[in-house]
Amino acid sequence: MTKVLVLHNVCLVRSALAALLRSEGDFEVTSAGWRAAARQAEFLRPDVAVVDLECPGVSAALLADAGTVRLLPRSATPLLVLARADTPGSLRRAFQTQALGYVDKDGSPDRLVRAIGKVAAGERFIDATLASAFMEADPMPLSPRELSVLARAAEGDSIAEIARALHLASGTVRNYMAAVTRKTGARNRVDAIRISRRAGWV
Repeated sequence: MTKVLVLHNVCLVRSALAALLRSEGDFEVTSAGWRAAARQAEFLRPDVAVVDLECPGVSAALLADAGTVRLLPRSATPLLVLARADTPGSLRRAFQTQALGYVDKDGSPDRLVRAIGKVAAGERFIDATLASAFMEADPMPLSPRELSVLARAAEGDSIAEIARALHLASGTVRNYMAAVTRKTGARNRVDAIRISRRAGWV
């Protein structure tokens, strides 16, 4: 039986997705919000972690470690992301997290079941409908660390909160935000967040 961890901050969404997977395949499914992700992953040792890219708060969580996802202390849990073809910027961000599987949210449950099986076996899975979106994604002008700082700023974190979360000095965070503002051609921090959201980077 494949152990699956569904991560989403909205309880109704993750519960519905977990129920769908239980009915569609031979899965042992557990669902959790991002705050409980590390604890659940360490306890359950899931074969696959499934996350919706449109989940509130997911940007900061996915980029918490300079662009990589590490749910376990010493090894990465294979990640499968749910995305849409009309958000190429989000797909580019997902690619930077080194996810192993990418499933179109507008696809059938069968596609998700198949993708989980592939990812659990250590194989890459990319929905055909998402492949062209990867190619069309705007070039990312920000470094992984700049993106992780911006993602937390977009969630409303203060400079001090970002510094604590990413183990940086407050002055370093300010320097990263200044670089983000310059690279995105924004007028200020708020404008940088707006531009980056429109591009699908956060």
